[in-house]
Amino acid sequence: MKKAVIVAGGEIDDSFGREWLLKEQPDYVIAADSGMEFLKRIGKKPDLLLGDFDSVSEETLDYFRLQDKIEWRKLNPVKDDTDTEAAVCFAVEHGVKELTLLGATGNRLDHVLSNIAMLGIGLKTGISMQIVDAHNRIRMVSSGIKIKKETQYGAYVSLVAYSKEVTHVYLKGFKYPLADYCLESFTSIGISNEITAEEAEICFEDGILLVIESRD
Repeated sequence: MKKAVIVAGGEIDDSFGREWLLKEQPDYVIAADSGMEFLKRIGKKPDLLLGDFDSVSEETLDYFRLQDKIEWRKLNPVKDDTDTEAAVCFAVEHGVKELTLLGATGNRLDHVLSNIAMLGIGLKTGISMQIVDAHNRIRMVSSGIKIKKETQYGAYVSLVAYSKEVTHVYLKGFKYPLADYCLESFTSIGISNEITAEEAEICFEDGILLVIESRD
């Protein structure tokens, strides 16, 4: 599979999620436990249902049991990882090249933070990985990145040091540029920048950076 999406059990705006799936046309759709509730609401059949199924209604389980050509993987509820991480590992093991998490944000901040941390699996395995919702796209990078103004996810671009520091940071094409700056953790200096050129560029020498594109 080249491009896959994992639908997790966080908050998903149905209109946004439906439109995103129609536009992106992923090759493979994985529902991680209660992520299948969203897929039921929009009438989308997943390729794989994975989880311990402890947070999904019996009605939804019965709905998908009546459909064919869906793979089921039931996990032991007593486990160390989340259903979403198990889904990420499945996608990695099956050779995905691009992976998106839907339903990875919401009210449960513990799950949100853990889902953001899982973007590091993409760095380790060389997979292009992102979290998207109706207002944000979150990526984790260990090397430079370019963002075209015409295709950026929202009006704002925020940078957060995920490692202790990100060294020799250069920002070009932004309202607030930087030159040879050391971006340290525990600071808000990289929040809410704006792209002013046709293409913005983020360069740095060492470290791990969260790149968050946001719209109100």
